[in-house]
Amino acid sequence: MSERKHTAKYLFIAEALGYQGGHFTGIAMTSERILLGYQQEKYGVKPAHVFKSERPNRTSRPDLIEKGMSEPTATIMWGALTDMNINPYEVVLWNAVPWHPYDPDKGLLSNRTPLAGEMEAGLKHLKTFIGLFNKPKLVAVGRKCEQSLSELGVDYIGVRHPANGGAPKFRRQLSELTQLN
Repeated sequence: MSERKHTAKYLFIAEALGYQGGHFTGIAMTSERILLGYQQEKYGVKPAHVFKSERPNRTSRPDLIEKGMSEPTATIMWGALTDMNINPYEVVLWNAVPWHPYDPDKGLLSNRTPLAGEMEAGLKHLKTFIGLFNKPKLVAVGRKCEQSLSELGVDYIGVRHPANGGAPKFRRQLSELTQLN
C-alpha cells in the first residue's frame, strides 16, 4: 500500500474476498495468476502493475493448479485498467468485507454472500481504510459495496460489478469515470 498511499486517485471497493483471488493472494480483486505473471500475454497485466517492491509467493498448490488460481473479477478489473491505460499506482483495490466469506458446507474453496453482521463488521475497517488516503474518488463495485459506503455517509460513484455478465457495462462505466478527469 505504501506504493500507492500518496498517488491513489481511485479506491475501487467491491464486496468481499473471493476464494479464487483474495483468499490466496490477500489482495482484493487480484489473483495468483496475475501476481505470477501468467496474465501478461493474453491481458497485458503484469505483476509490476500490482506492486514493484514485493516478490510474489504462491499459496495454492502447483500440482493442482499449475499457473495459480485465476479469478474472473480480478482478470476483468486488471484487464480494464490496462486496456484504458490507467496508471495502476493511482488505483487501490479493497473490499467492504476484507475477509473471505465461504460456505462451511462446501469448504474454503467456495464463496457466499456476506451476512449482514459481516457487512456491518467490515464498516469500521472500510472507514479506517478510506481515511488512509487523501480524498481519492471512491468507486463502489456492485450494490453491496454501495450499501456499505452509503452507511458510512461518504460520496461515491457506483459501477456494475463485472461478474455474472456485468463486464461490458463495468468497462463502459470505468471508461466514463476515468474520462471525467
